[in-house]
Amino acid sequence: MEGKGNIKKSIGLPQAVALYIGAVLGSGVLLVPGLAAEIAGPASLLAWGLMTLLVLPMALVMGLLSARFPNAGGVAYFVSRAFNTGAGGLIGWFFLMSVPIGAPVAALTGAGYMTVALGLGEGAKVGIAAFMLAVSLFINYFGMKVAGKIQVAVVLAIVFILVLAGIGTVPDIQAVNFTPFMPHGWLSVGQATAILFWCFIGWEAVSHLSEEFVDPQREAVKGVVIAAAVVGVLYFLTALATVGTHSYGASNSTASLVLVVEHLLGAGGAVAIGVTGLFICTATIIAYVGAASRLACSLAKEGKAPQVLSRTSERYGTPIGGLTFLIVCFTCILALYGTGVVSLTTLIQLPNATFILTYLGGCAAGIRLLQGNKFGVVISWLSFFLTLLIFPFVGWSVLYPLVIAFIYLAVRRYSKTAEAESMLIKS
Repeated sequence: MEGKGNIKKSIGLPQAVALYIGAVLGSGVLLVPGLAAEIAGPASLLAWGLMTLLVLPMALVMGLLSARFPNAGGVAYFVSRAFNTGAGGLIGWFFLMSVPIGAPVAALTGAGYMTVALGLGEGAKVGIAAFMLAVSLFINYFGMKVAGKIQVAVVLAIVFILVLAGIGTVPDIQAVNFTPFMPHGWLSVGQATAILFWCFIGWEAVSHLSEEFVDPQREAVKGVVIAAAVVGVLYFLTALATVGTHSYGASNSTASLVLVVEHLLGAGGAVAIGVTGLFICTATIIAYVGAASRLACSLAKEGKAPQVLSRTSERYGTPIGGLTFLIVCFTCILALYGTGVVSLTTLIQLPNATFILTYLGGCAAGIRLLQGNKFGVVISWLSFFLTLLIFPFVGWSVLYPLVIAFIYLAVRRYSKTAEAESMLIKS
Protein backbone atom coordinates (compact mmCIF):
# COMPACT_ATOMS: atom_id res chain seq x y z
CA MET A 1 0.00 0.00 0.00
CA GLU A 2 1.12 3.53 -0.76
CA GLY A 3 -0.02 6.86 0.50
CA LYS A 4 1.09 10.20 1.82
CA GLY A 5 1.48 9.18 5.44
CA ASN A 6 4.03 10.49 7.89
CA ILE A 7 7.49 8.97 8.21
CA LYS A 8 7.87 7.11 11.52
CA LYS A 9 10.24 8.04 14.38
CA SER A 10 12.43 4.98 14.96
CA ILE A 11 16.10 6.05 15.21
CA GLY A 12 17.63 5.74 18.67
CA LEU A 13 21.13 6.77 19.78
CA PRO A 14 22.95 3.53 18.70
CA GLN A 15 21.36 3.70 15.25
CA ALA A 16 22.13 7.43 14.94
CA VAL A 17 25.80 6.86 15.81
CA ALA A 18 26.01 3.98 13.29
CA LEU A 19 24.36 6.06 10.55
CA TYR A 20 26.74 8.98 11.14
CA ILE A 21 29.80 6.68 11.09
CA GLY A 22 28.51 4.85 8.02
CA ALA A 23 27.95 8.11 6.13
CA VAL A 24 31.42 9.50 6.91
CA LEU A 25 33.65 6.42 7.06
CA GLY A 26 33.58 5.76 3.32
CA SER A 27 35.98 4.35 0.79
CA GLY A 28 38.49 7.08 1.70
CA VAL A 29 39.84 4.92 4.54
CA LEU A 30 40.84 2.35 1.90
CA LEU A 31 42.68 4.84 -0.29
CA VAL A 32 43.68 8.05 1.46
CA PRO A 33 46.10 6.96 4.25
CA GLY A 34 48.64 5.78 1.66
CA LEU A 35 48.18 8.82 -0.58
CA ALA A 36 48.63 11.23 2.35
CA ALA A 37 51.76 9.36 3.49
CA GLU A 38 53.20 9.56 -0.02
CA ILE A 39 52.68 13.35 -0.04
CA ALA A 40 53.95 14.19 3.46
CA GLY A 41 55.68 11.04 4.69
CA PRO A 42 55.35 10.28 8.42
CA ALA A 43 54.33 13.92 8.94
CA SER A 44 51.00 12.98 7.36
CA LEU A 45 50.08 11.86 10.89
CA LEU A 46 50.07 15.56 11.84
CA ALA A 47 47.54 16.17 9.06
CA TRP A 48 45.36 13.32 10.35
CA GLY A 49 45.54 14.69 13.89
CA LEU A 50 44.63 18.18 12.67
CA MET A 51 41.65 16.94 10.67
CA THR A 52 40.47 14.80 13.58
CA LEU A 53 40.24 18.02 15.61
CA LEU A 54 38.68 20.08 12.81
CA VAL A 55 36.05 17.45 11.99
CA LEU A 56 34.19 18.08 15.24
CA PRO A 57 33.05 21.62 14.31
CA MET A 58 31.92 20.33 10.89
CA ALA A 59 29.95 17.54 12.53
CA LEU A 60 28.49 19.68 15.30
CA VAL A 61 27.01 22.23 12.88
CA MET A 62 24.83 19.52 11.37
CA GLY A 63 24.14 17.95 14.77
CA LEU A 64 23.00 21.23 16.35
CA LEU A 65 20.81 22.13 13.38
CA SER A 66 19.26 18.65 13.31
CA ALA A 67 18.55 18.84 17.04
CA ARG A 68 16.86 22.24 16.82
CA PHE A 69 15.06 21.75 13.48
CA PRO A 70 14.47 18.02 12.88
CA ASN A 71 13.06 17.63 9.37
CA ALA A 72 13.34 15.19 6.46
CA GLY A 73 14.39 18.14 4.29
CA GLY A 74 17.70 18.24 6.14
CA VAL A 75 20.08 20.90 4.85
CA ALA A 76 17.48 22.11 2.34
CA TYR A 77 15.07 22.78 5.21
CA PHE A 78 17.75 24.61 7.23
CA VAL A 79 18.55 26.85 4.25
CA SER A 80 14.84 27.53 3.64
CA ARG A 81 14.40 28.66 7.26
CA ALA A 82 17.56 30.75 7.22
CA PHE A 83 17.09 32.43 3.83
CA ASN A 84 14.16 31.52 1.58
CA THR A 85 12.39 28.50 0.12
CA GLY A 86 13.92 29.04 -3.31
CA ALA A 87 17.47 28.76 -1.97
CA GLY A 88 16.46 25.81 0.19
CA GLY A 89 14.94 23.98 -2.75
CA LEU A 90 18.07 24.52 -4.85
CA ILE A 91 20.34 23.18 -2.08
CA GLY A 92 17.99 20.22 -1.72
CA TRP A 93 18.27 19.46 -5.43
CA PHE A 94 22.07 19.69 -5.22
CA PHE A 95 22.12 16.96 -2.57
CA LEU A 96 19.33 14.93 -4.18
CA MET A 97 21.12 14.76 -7.53
CA SER A 98 24.49 13.99 -5.93
CA VAL A 99 23.34 10.67 -4.45
CA PRO A 100 22.21 9.01 -7.73
CA ILE A 101 25.86 9.26 -8.85
CA GLY A 102 27.66 9.14 -5.50
CA ALA A 103 25.99 5.91 -4.33
CA PRO A 104 26.89 3.91 -7.50
CA VAL A 105 30.45 5.26 -7.25
CA ALA A 106 30.67 3.97 -3.65
CA ALA A 107 29.21 0.62 -4.77
CA LEU A 108 31.67 0.29 -7.67
CA THR A 109 34.55 1.16 -5.31
CA GLY A 110 33.57 -1.54 -2.82
CA ALA A 111 32.87 -4.02 -5.62
CA GLY A 112 36.25 -3.19 -7.15
CA TYR A 113 38.07 -4.23 -3.97
CA MET A 114 36.15 -7.50 -3.91
CA THR A 115 36.75 -8.35 -7.56
CA VAL A 116 40.47 -7.65 -7.24
CA ALA A 117 40.64 -9.85 -4.13
CA LEU A 118 38.87 -12.72 -5.91
CA GLY A 119 40.40 -12.17 -9.35
CA LEU A 120 37.06 -11.42 -11.03
CA GLY A 121 36.35 -9.27 -14.09
CA GLU A 122 34.54 -6.01 -14.87
CA GLY A 123 31.17 -7.74 -15.35
CA ALA A 124 31.33 -9.17 -11.84
CA LYS A 125 32.23 -5.71 -10.52
CA VAL A 126 29.05 -4.19 -11.98
CA GLY A 127 27.00 -7.14 -10.72
CA ILE A 128 28.33 -6.85 -7.15
CA ALA A 129 27.78 -3.07 -7.22
CA ALA A 130 24.18 -3.60 -8.35
CA PHE A 131 23.66 -6.10 -5.52
CA MET A 132 25.03 -3.61 -2.94
CA LEU A 133 22.68 -0.89 -4.19
CA ALA A 134 19.71 -3.29 -4.22
CA VAL A 135 20.42 -4.36 -0.63
CA SER A 136 20.61 -0.72 0.51
CA LEU A 137 17.31 0.13 -1.23
CA PHE A 138 15.65 -2.99 0.18
CA ILE A 139 16.79 -2.21 3.73
CA ASN A 140 15.54 1.37 3.46
CA TYR A 141 12.14 0.18 2.23
CA PHE A 142 11.51 -1.48 5.60
CA GLY A 143 12.30 1.74 7.45
CA MET A 144 15.11 3.24 9.48
CA LYS A 145 14.41 1.02 12.48
CA VAL A 146 15.50 -1.99 10.41
CA ALA A 147 18.14 -0.01 8.49
CA GLY A 148 19.54 1.39 11.74
CA LYS A 149 19.90 -2.05 13.33
CA ILE A 150 21.64 -3.44 10.25
CA GLN A 151 23.83 -0.35 10.12
CA VAL A 152 24.88 -0.95 13.74
CA ALA A 153 25.97 -4.51 12.84
CA VAL A 154 27.80 -3.36 9.70
CA VAL A 155 29.60 -0.52 11.49
CA LEU A 156 30.63 -2.82 14.36
CA ALA A 157 32.16 -5.19 11.78
CA ILE A 158 34.03 -2.28 10.15
CA VAL A 159 35.30 -1.02 13.51
CA PHE A 160 36.48 -4.52 14.44
CA ILE A 161 38.41 -4.97 11.18
CA LEU A 162 40.04 -1.53 11.28
CA VAL A 163 40.97 -1.82 14.97
CA LEU A 164 42.37 -5.29 14.26
CA ALA A 165 44.43 -3.87 11.40
CA GLY A 166 45.65 -0.98 13.56
CA ILE A 167 46.51 -2.90 16.72
CA GLY A 168 47.55 -6.13 15.00
CA THR A 169 50.32 -4.39 13.06
CA VAL A 170 51.94 -2.89 16.19
CA PRO A 171 54.69 -5.59 16.24
CA ASP A 172 55.57 -4.68 12.62
CA ILE A 173 55.81 -0.93 13.28
CA GLN A 174 59.45 0.16 13.17
CA ALA A 175 60.98 3.45 14.33
CA VAL A 176 63.03 3.71 11.13
CA ASN A 177 59.79 4.22 9.17
CA PHE A 178 59.22 7.53 10.99
CA THR A 179 62.51 9.11 9.87
CA PRO A 180 62.89 11.52 8.27
CA PHE A 181 59.63 12.66 9.82
CA MET A 182 58.96 15.55 7.43
CA PRO A 183 60.80 14.76 4.19
CA HIS A 184 58.87 17.26 2.05
CA GLY A 185 58.50 20.20 4.44
CA TRP A 186 55.51 21.86 6.13
CA LEU A 187 53.79 22.63 2.80
CA SER A 188 53.32 18.91 2.22
CA VAL A 189 51.41 18.63 5.51
CA GLY A 190 48.99 21.28 4.26
CA GLN A 191 48.59 19.45 0.95
CA ALA A 192 47.89 16.20 2.77
CA THR A 193 45.32 17.94 4.99
CA ALA A 194 43.43 19.16 1.90
CA ILE A 195 43.14 15.58 0.63
CA LEU A 196 42.03 14.31 4.04
CA PHE A 197 39.14 16.81 4.05
CA TRP A 198 37.20 14.50 1.75
CA CYS A 199 37.38 11.66 4.28
CA PHE A 200 35.34 13.68 6.76
CA ILE A 201 32.42 14.78 4.56
CA GLY A 202 29.09 13.07 5.20
CA TRP A 203 27.64 14.62 8.34
CA GLU A 204 25.07 16.51 6.25
CA ALA A 205 23.52 13.27 4.98
CA VAL A 206 22.11 12.16 8.34
CA SER A 207 20.41 15.55 8.84
CA HIS A 208 17.76 14.34 6.37
CA LEU A 209 16.93 11.51 8.79
CA SER A 210 16.59 13.80 11.85
CA GLU A 211 12.79 13.81 11.65
CA GLU A 212 12.93 10.09 12.48
CA PHE A 213 15.07 10.56 15.61
CA VAL A 214 13.15 9.43 18.69
CA ASP A 215 14.77 12.26 20.69
CA PRO A 216 16.45 14.73 18.27
CA GLN A 217 18.22 16.67 21.05
CA ARG A 218 19.88 13.47 22.27
CA GLU A 219 20.46 11.57 19.03
CA ALA A 220 21.65 14.48 16.90
CA VAL A 221 24.18 16.10 19.25
CA LYS A 222 25.40 13.13 21.30
CA GLY A 223 25.32 10.88 18.25
CA VAL A 224 27.46 13.19 16.16
CA VAL A 225 30.03 13.73 18.94
CA ILE A 226 30.43 9.98 19.57
CA ALA A 227 30.62 9.28 15.83
CA ALA A 228 33.22 12.02 15.26
CA ALA A 229 35.43 10.59 18.00
CA VAL A 230 35.14 7.04 16.64
CA VAL A 231 35.79 8.10 13.04
CA GLY A 232 38.79 10.20 14.05
CA VAL A 233 40.37 7.36 16.04
CA LEU A 234 39.77 4.79 13.28
CA TYR A 235 41.28 7.01 10.60
CA PHE A 236 44.31 7.81 12.77
CA LEU A 237 44.89 4.13 13.66
CA THR A 238 44.77 3.19 9.98
CA ALA A 239 47.18 6.00 9.09
CA LEU A 240 49.55 5.01 11.92
CA ALA A 241 49.60 1.40 10.71
CA THR A 242 50.22 2.56 7.12
CA VAL A 243 53.15 4.82 8.06
CA GLY A 244 54.60 2.53 10.76
CA THR A 245 54.81 -0.46 8.40
CA HIS A 246 55.71 1.75 5.39
CA SER A 247 52.80 0.31 3.41
CA TYR A 248 52.85 3.09 0.83
CA GLY A 249 54.92 4.54 -1.99
CA ALA A 250 54.70 4.24 -5.78
CA SER A 251 51.78 2.04 -6.85
CA ASN A 252 51.22 0.83 -3.28
CA SER A 253 49.78 4.13 -2.02
CA THR A 254 46.25 3.54 -3.35
CA ALA A 255 46.14 0.09 -1.77
CA SER A 256 47.91 0.76 1.52
CA LEU A 257 45.24 -0.89 3.66
CA VAL A 258 45.54 -4.04 1.55
CA LEU A 259 49.24 -4.23 2.41
CA VAL A 260 48.55 -3.54 6.08
CA VAL A 261 46.04 -6.40 6.30
CA GLU A 262 48.32 -8.71 4.32
CA HIS A 263 51.01 -8.05 6.93
CA LEU A 264 48.54 -9.25 9.54
CA LEU A 265 46.64 -12.08 7.84
CA GLY A 266 48.96 -13.20 5.06
CA ALA A 267 47.33 -14.47 1.85
CA GLY A 268 43.87 -14.29 3.41
CA GLY A 269 44.34 -10.55 3.81
CA ALA A 270 43.20 -9.85 0.25
CA VAL A 271 39.81 -11.47 0.85
CA ALA A 272 39.54 -9.72 4.23
CA ILE A 273 40.12 -6.32 2.68
CA GLY A 274 37.64 -7.16 -0.10
CA VAL A 275 34.96 -7.87 2.49
CA THR A 276 35.99 -4.73 4.39
CA GLY A 277 35.51 -2.68 1.23
CA LEU A 278 32.03 -4.12 0.75
CA PHE A 279 31.05 -3.40 4.35
CA ILE A 280 32.40 0.16 4.37
CA CYS A 281 30.82 1.16 1.08
CA THR A 282 27.48 -0.54 1.85
CA ALA A 283 27.27 1.35 5.16
CA THR A 284 27.78 4.62 3.27
CA ILE A 285 25.16 3.74 0.65
CA ILE A 286 22.54 2.80 3.27
CA ALA A 287 22.89 6.22 4.92
CA TYR A 288 22.81 8.17 1.66
CA VAL A 289 19.88 6.21 0.17
CA GLY A 290 17.92 6.91 3.35
CA ALA A 291 18.80 10.60 3.20
CA ALA A 292 18.07 11.13 -0.51
CA SER A 293 14.78 9.20 -0.55
CA ARG A 294 13.45 11.21 2.39
CA LEU A 295 14.65 14.47 0.88
CA ALA A 296 12.85 13.64 -2.39
CA CYS A 297 9.65 13.09 -0.42
CA SER A 298 10.08 16.36 1.49
CA LEU A 299 10.79 18.42 -1.65
CA ALA A 300 7.77 16.93 -3.42
CA LYS A 301 5.45 17.75 -0.51
CA GLU A 302 6.68 21.36 -0.66
CA GLY A 303 6.03 21.56 -4.42
CA LYS A 304 9.75 21.74 -5.27
CA ALA A 305 9.84 18.33 -7.00
CA PRO A 306 7.35 16.15 -8.94
CA GLN A 307 4.47 15.04 -6.68
CA VAL A 308 5.02 11.35 -7.50
CA LEU A 309 8.11 11.51 -5.26
CA SER A 310 5.92 12.23 -2.21
CA ARG A 311 4.44 8.71 -2.12
CA THR A 312 5.09 6.81 1.11
CA SER A 313 4.39 3.26 2.25
CA GLU A 314 1.36 3.10 4.54
CA ARG A 315 2.72 -0.04 6.16
CA TYR A 316 6.32 1.03 6.84
CA GLY A 317 6.04 4.81 6.53
CA THR A 318 8.98 4.83 4.09
CA PRO A 319 9.37 7.11 1.02
CA ILE A 320 8.37 4.84 -1.88
CA GLY A 321 8.52 7.69 -4.39
CA GLY A 322 12.08 8.63 -3.46
CA LEU A 323 13.28 5.02 -3.46
CA THR A 324 11.73 4.41 -6.90
CA PHE A 325 13.47 7.53 -8.22
CA LEU A 326 16.81 6.20 -6.94
CA ILE A 327 16.21 2.76 -8.49
CA VAL A 328 15.77 4.40 -11.92
CA CYS A 329 18.87 6.59 -11.45
CA PHE A 330 21.07 3.76 -10.18
CA THR A 331 20.04 1.55 -13.11
CA CYS A 332 20.93 4.28 -15.62
CA ILE A 333 24.32 5.05 -14.02
CA LEU A 334 25.36 1.38 -13.84
CA ALA A 335 24.22 0.86 -17.44
CA LEU A 336 26.30 3.82 -18.61
CA TYR A 337 29.34 2.58 -16.70
CA GLY A 338 28.87 -1.05 -17.75
CA THR A 339 28.73 -0.12 -21.45
CA GLY A 340 31.84 2.05 -21.13
CA VAL A 341 30.06 5.34 -21.91
CA VAL A 342 31.45 6.94 -18.74
CA SER A 343 34.44 6.03 -16.57
CA LEU A 344 34.57 5.76 -12.80
CA THR A 345 36.93 8.76 -12.76
CA THR A 346 34.31 10.92 -14.50
CA LEU A 347 31.54 9.70 -12.17
CA ILE A 348 33.64 10.47 -9.10
CA GLN A 349 34.22 14.06 -10.22
CA LEU A 350 30.62 14.92 -11.13
CA PRO A 351 29.05 15.25 -7.63
CA ASN A 352 32.06 17.00 -6.06
CA ALA A 353 30.76 20.55 -6.53
CA THR A 354 27.19 19.69 -5.50
CA PHE A 355 28.30 18.04 -2.25
CA ILE A 356 30.43 21.08 -1.36
CA LEU A 357 27.65 23.54 -2.23
CA THR A 358 25.25 21.52 -0.07
CA TYR A 359 27.64 21.72 2.85
CA LEU A 360 28.28 25.45 2.31
CA GLY A 361 24.53 26.03 2.38
CA GLY A 362 24.22 24.13 5.66
CA CYS A 363 27.05 26.08 7.29
CA ALA A 364 25.60 29.40 6.11
CA ALA A 365 22.23 28.37 7.56
CA GLY A 366 23.94 27.50 10.85
CA ILE A 367 25.39 31.02 11.06
CA ARG A 368 21.86 32.47 10.96
CA LEU A 369 19.77 29.83 12.70
CA LEU A 370 22.10 29.21 15.66
CA GLN A 371 22.04 32.87 16.74
CA GLY A 372 21.86 32.91 20.53
CA ASN A 373 24.26 29.98 20.64
CA LYS A 374 27.66 31.68 20.35
CA PHE A 375 29.44 28.33 20.17
CA GLY A 376 27.18 27.19 17.34
CA VAL A 377 27.74 30.38 15.33
CA VAL A 378 31.54 30.19 15.73
CA ILE A 379 31.77 26.59 14.55
CA SER A 380 29.39 27.39 11.67
CA TRP A 381 31.71 30.17 10.49
CA LEU A 382 34.75 27.91 10.92
CA SER A 383 33.15 25.09 8.93
CA PHE A 384 31.97 27.52 6.24
CA PHE A 385 35.48 28.90 5.62
CA LEU A 386 37.12 25.45 5.71
CA THR A 387 34.68 24.22 3.08
CA LEU A 388 34.95 27.40 1.00
CA LEU A 389 38.73 26.94 0.76
CA ILE A 390 38.16 23.64 -1.05
CA PHE A 391 35.56 24.83 -3.59
CA PRO A 392 37.98 26.46 -6.10
CA PHE A 393 39.56 23.06 -6.69
CA VAL A 394 36.40 21.36 -8.05
CA GLY A 395 37.31 22.34 -11.64
CA TRP A 396 34.95 21.42 -14.47
CA SER A 397 32.56 19.55 -12.16
CA VAL A 398 31.00 22.96 -11.35
CA LEU A 399 29.04 22.43 -14.59
CA TYR A 400 26.95 19.71 -12.90
CA PRO A 401 25.28 22.00 -10.30
CA LEU A 402 24.63 24.51 -13.10
CA VAL A 403 22.68 21.83 -14.99
CA ILE A 404 20.82 20.91 -11.78
CA ALA A 405 19.94 24.58 -11.17
CA PHE A 406 18.46 24.78 -14.68
CA ILE A 407 16.34 21.64 -14.08
CA TYR A 408 15.21 22.93 -10.67
CA LEU A 409 14.08 26.28 -12.11
CA ALA A 410 12.19 24.45 -14.87
CA VAL A 411 10.41 22.22 -12.32
CA ARG A 412 9.48 25.21 -10.16
CA ARG A 413 8.15 27.11 -13.16
CA TYR A 414 6.07 24.11 -14.24
CA SER A 415 4.74 23.60 -10.68
CA LYS A 416 3.68 27.25 -10.39
CA THR A 417 2.01 27.15 -13.80
CA ALA A 418 0.14 23.94 -12.93
CA GLU A 419 -0.95 25.38 -9.58
CA ALA A 420 -2.19 28.59 -11.21
CA GLU A 421 -4.15 26.62 -13.82
CA SER A 422 -5.68 24.45 -11.09
CA MET A 423 -6.81 27.49 -9.09
CA LEU A 424 -8.25 29.05 -12.24
CA ILE A 425 -10.27 25.92 -13.00
CA LYS A 426 -11.60 25.76 -9.41
CA SER A 427 -12.62 29.40 -9.51
